[in-house]
Amino acid sequence: MARNKWLVLIVTVSVLLFAGGGWMLYKAIYGGGGPTSTPEAQELQKVEYLDRAEEEYDVIVVGTDPEGIAAAISAARNGLKTLLIDGHDREILGGLMTLGWLNTIDLNYDADKKATLPGGRHGVLNEGIFSEWYDMVEGDSFDVTTAANAFNELVSAEDNIDLVLMAQEIEPLMAEGTEEPAIEGIRVVHEDGTPQSVRAKAVIDATQDADFAYAAGVQFTLGREDLGDTVSQMAVTLVFRLVNADEEFWQAITKRLADLNDPNYGTTTMSAWGFNEMQEYPPQNAERLRMRGLNIGRQNDESILINALQIFGVDPYDPASKAEAKEIAEAELKHILKYMKELYPEFAPLELGGTAPELYVRESRHMKGMYRLTILDLLENKDQWDRIGFGSYPVDIQRTSPSDYGAVVMNPVKYAIPFRSIVPLHVDNLLVVGKASSYDTLPHGSARVIPTGMATAQSAGAAARVAIEEGLTFREMAESREAIKKLQDLINDQGMDVQPYTPKIQPYMEHPAYPGLKVAVYLGMATGGYDNNFYLDDESNSQRFVNQVNLAKRVYPEAFKSDPSQAIANMQEPASQPLTLQQASLTIAYAVGLEAAPEEAQAELINAGLLRQETVDFIEDQNQLTNGESYMIFKDVLERLVGVRF
Repeated sequence: MARNKWLVLIVTVSVLLFAGGGWMLYKAIYGGGGPTSTPEAQELQKVEYLDRAEEEYDVIVVGTDPEGIAAAISAARNGLKTLLIDGHDREILGGLMTLGWLNTIDLNYDADKKATLPGGRHGVLNEGIFSEWYDMVEGDSFDVTTAANAFNELVSAEDNIDLVLMAQEIEPLMAEGTEEPAIEGIRVVHEDGTPQSVRAKAVIDATQDADFAYAAGVQFTLGREDLGDTVSQMAVTLVFRLVNADEEFWQAITKRLADLNDPNYGTTTMSAWGFNEMQEYPPQNAERLRMRGLNIGRQNDESILINALQIFGVDPYDPASKAEAKEIAEAELKHILKYMKELYPEFAPLELGGTAPELYVRESRHMKGMYRLTILDLLENKDQWDRIGFGSYPVDIQRTSPSDYGAVVMNPVKYAIPFRSIVPLHVDNLLVVGKASSYDTLPHGSARVIPTGMATAQSAGAAARVAIEEGLTFREMAESREAIKKLQDLINDQGMDVQPYTPKIQPYMEHPAYPGLKVAVYLGMATGGYDNNFYLDDESNSQRFVNQVNLAKRVYPEAFKSDPSQAIANMQEPASQPLTLQQASLTIAYAVGLEAAPEEAQAELINAGLLRQETVDFIEDQNQLTNGESYMIFKDVLERLVGVRF
């Protein structure tokens, strides 16, 4: 017999992933909602959950992060008997927001939206269940107890949801005798050690790293593997708490930041951003840690949470590695606080108040789905026929090593997430929502944010209803325009907005070198920042071109088999030398293994079909190529050697 278990746990506070310090410039431009005064602190509500599931459900949702909660609520509201389950010592709902203490929301805005949501929140994309929850918290930063209570209230209101927490193990139950691998439920070992097999018509994996899907045999790339980098991934963060942050403290830092008159620094009632001098903090453990500018989320108990401490070399799949990372970061905090107080006298009263129970892992697995979202989809603000949600957040690539500073690749206006991007290639009856969905590394920098994940998760819950009613697998459904139209009508009727749209033409798209820019952005050569300035007309140089060839070589090693740096081996200070057409041709010739004298390299490339005469004619000054002109050369080479059409 199932028993009720009541949670009595005090949750402190939280800070969420911002897109580096530049997120605050984005925030200053688009604004953010929130109360005009700090609300009263809430007591954490008790969470009622079962110690055993029923034997069969329509849908099982694995993971109680915000995406899992949205998927379960959506499935339940669509009339499906739903099991929402989690383990890993999670006794409250909200995952990354409430246990990772990520309490500032990376919002997606719709620049064309005229409507204003309650509380002054202008033009938020997707809406639906995300907006229901958002209207229950303090604003773009929130108190984590408020957030946990809001998630609990939303889940508890659904009679069709059974909630099981604290499971020791959750594994896929695979169907037997099917042509393709298919999931028919889960095997779970409950908190008390009791095993159980639970069957379902559909399973939605909403775990942060798609652990369930991985165990079922779904294929993934890891970290930046699709860019040819099999080692790197974005930094992990440990959010930490400072106490004694009373109203006097808040007013003091508000004045400090306002006096700077810089949109990269500022405060709202619940958020503060800037303090970029912290990037110069000299860590005790310089090989593993770095600080960035402080992103501060205020709590209702006179404490703050800070998302700024970045940790490198963490294996997100290894509990021991994550525990070590947490220990390293915690040992550093006293030194960090001392440095803060030396820089900012307003921080003098503050003391350490603990660290988040869970690390914030930004990047791990990227699923190989029926459609893999690419950076070109974002560059072109592309619509998709099977759209199930939208994104618009800047493409924020955080540091991948202590020597790296990260980058904002671009700032999309609006792009669609296709249903096919949550459907695995080779495993049936399963959807994967959240940051581990089928996104390339670069677009993942935008699509990974929680509001986008909650939108796709809400669509996943509704998709389960459509698939069951139509008698389709998810992979069959992904190829049926009729079924997708039914899904889109359903989620539009249920509070989301996935209407088709016409992508807006951006200035960079009208540049004559845009075909080359697409290649450069795809390969990670070019970044446009928050204002989408790719500096196409700026002068390139010989060293930069070699560096770019090496980036291309990392992605396409079969095309660039030799060392392009031979082209600058005898050059003095190649970074200060203009990139001529002859030098660019010689560099490419070395990289692809063509033997040619400098004065013959251009002709050799043309004869080999690696450089088109039209591209040569496009170059205005052969003695000084621009960035855009150099990208057009890459376009020619890759189309010939790899057969890719960008």
